Amino acid sequence: MDTAEKADKNANDGMYVVVNNKKLRCGYTTGSCAAAASKMAATILLGGESKDSVEIVTPRGTLLSLKVEDIRVSDSSVTCAVRKDGGDDIDSTHGMLICSTVRKRTDGMIVLDGGDGIGRVTKKGLDQPVGNAAINRVPRSMIKEALEDVCENFHFKEGLTAIISAPEGTGISKKTFNGRLGIIGGISILGTTGIVEPMSETALIDTIKTELNMKRASGDEFVLIVPGNYGRDFSDEMEGLDGDLAVKCSNFIGDTIDHAVKLGFKGFLLVGNLGKMVKLAGGIMNTHSRWADCRMEILSANSILAGADAETAKKIMSCISTDDALDILSETGTMEKTINEITEKIAFHLNHRSGEGMQTECIVFSSKYGKLGETSGAAVLLEKVKDQVR
Repeated sequence: MDTAEKADKNANDGMYVVVNNKKLRCGYTTGSCAAAASKMAATILLGGESKDSVEIVTPRGTLLSLKVEDIRVSDSSVTCAVRKDGGDDIDSTHGMLICSTVRKRTDGMIVLDGGDGIGRVTKKGLDQPVGNAAINRVPRSMIKEALEDVCENFHFKEGLTAIISAPEGTGISKKTFNGRLGIIGGISILGTTGIVEPMSETALIDTIKTELNMKRASGDEFVLIVPGNYGRDFSDEMEGLDGDLAVKCSNFIGDTIDHAVKLGFKGFLLVGNLGKMVKLAGGIMNTHSRWADCRMEILSANSILAGADAETAKKIMSCISTDDALDILSETGTMEKTINEITEKIAFHLNHRSGEGMQTECIVFSSKYGKLGETSGAAVLLEKVKDQVR
């Protein structure tokens, strides 16, 4: 994220970041909501004290004061809720209530679990073991610390149980990636900083890493990567491949390669549209247009290397889309040679990024012209990917 000016570290209403010269308001994570709801529920349970808001400190040291809603008191438990606020980064969980029901124990332990609307982990490679509630490590720590603080304040040593729930969680989870990731029945309680930063790339990269973690934990040695739906759909049309099994890397090709190497994958097959893949021929590993857009420059230069004349190169430089440029190359009979130049350079930069530990190959296609070309080892790696799912 290009950011980052933060202001007023002690009041959540005033936290913001600057992204692309726009001032955007920060929010707070479901993990912060769960910690705050747990703290207030424990405070009422042990001390009978009820307030309109509760303060927590995030892992980055930011003091949040969060409004508490829907307080319910029974003979044996207290339930409180905090409403998720995504700031200017509104997602599917924005505005939903995150609840915590706290009960006393007698064994001195602090125990956390998920209730209604909180998903359960069903696949290896996620933040939590199979069978656990989908409450990630950092939120678990935040909730536990909040409960321990309340116990210490009231000199209570018998322990507490907190059940985190989300009344709308089951329905909302259908709008998330949870089902694809192997989290069934509800949302996840997430957050590494406690704060939601608008347009944060971190969350996207974390999702990519999670999918890679799961693939590796299930024993996969070769991974199919696509930037988005175009790549998935094209992969789906290739015999023996299931595009839905591909990991979507969005624009973050370099970060995806780095994590795949870290996990020890043996092969990394990238299938993508020329519009993004051509940037790899220039060594650009984040293909978002705000970082770099040298598509026509790269195509034009490589067309010259492939034997095109200066007039052809000039025409390419005036194109808006890569398909327009391909039309020009097709008319001059230099498309195949230009793509060969492109794929050779893609291979060089992919292998430079991945090093010697992982075979990294690429298949390039066009929505108009279909498959355009591939790196030298792509066909062999493609068969290994197919064999893995047979």
